[in-house]
Amino acid sequence: MDTDEATGRLKEHLRVLTVEIGERSVRLPDNLERAAAYIQGFFADLGLSVHRDAYRYEKIPVANIVARLALGPDPSRHYVVGAHYDTVSWSPGADDNGSAVAVLLELARRLRNLQGRDAPNVEVTFAAFTLEEPPAFRTASMGSRVYAKRARKRKEKIHGMICLEMVGYTCREPGCQHYPFPLGFMDYPETGDFIGIVGNWHSRKLTRSLDAAFQKNPHLPVVSLTVPGGDNLLPAIGLSDHSSFWREGYPAVMVTDTAFYRNPHYHLPSDTADRLDYRFMAQLVDSLVLFFESLER
Repeated sequence: MDTDEATGRLKEHLRVLTVEIGERSVRLPDNLERAAAYIQGFFADLGLSVHRDAYRYEKIPVANIVARLALGPDPSRHYVVGAHYDTVSWSPGADDNGSAVAVLLELARRLRNLQGRDAPNVEVTFAAFTLEEPPAFRTASMGSRVYAKRARKRKEKIHGMICLEMVGYTCREPGCQHYPFPLGFMDYPETGDFIGIVGNWHSRKLTRSLDAAFQKNPHLPVVSLTVPGGDNLLPAIGLSDHSSFWREGYPAVMVTDTAFYRNPHYHLPSDTADRLDYRFMAQLVDSLVLFFESLER
């Protein structure tokens, strides 16, 4: 796809999510519902099978928005690509996590166009999770926790889960990129113009497969990390929806711009759409498409 067209589509998603709707926190349930309806409508317009994975948070009805797409004619493998659509209070949440929702939607569009006899025999679930942020964060009410627990209960096979978490911010001044201890003492880039792939030991094959596919895109540098002890050893790598799938024994990775280790507007009112790098996001969509194209037919 033409880069200008791709960036234009991404910008439109961010305009709707961060300007037209704005803060998407449980403090403003009407806005949370407007975001859910926008995502559900987009998937439906693509012709995907879409439903609400509904539950209640206290007395508030909330829902994950879930769409499925079979690429090839006889899917034998199943992947989940997810991104949370809620925000913290008082923030429009452009990078966190409007950027990831926009990439999720455009990935669905691209993969829908790949569907056919010659496509990989893979089923992809696109999951827009609610309530990743506080006060539900790391509780049983977290949207991805609800989804992963229900998936395990119904014995759903998931060969890999890809969590998109803050994927739209770049910085190019040496020293602008930071890392959790002890990674800062290792030979990682000083500039924040790469995408990160982070997984635990159980997910190492998925991490390697994604990394190999992403390396085929010369326009998006990638840095991968496998932590043997997962978030028990390095807590910072478990701070998103992929950790809900780790809890249920599924292989899962986080694809990220490294969040607060790069973006100074994390969880602030200044996390606005004009600060995002849309070409970076468009290249991430390309890299994700390369991954699905690389799977066995």
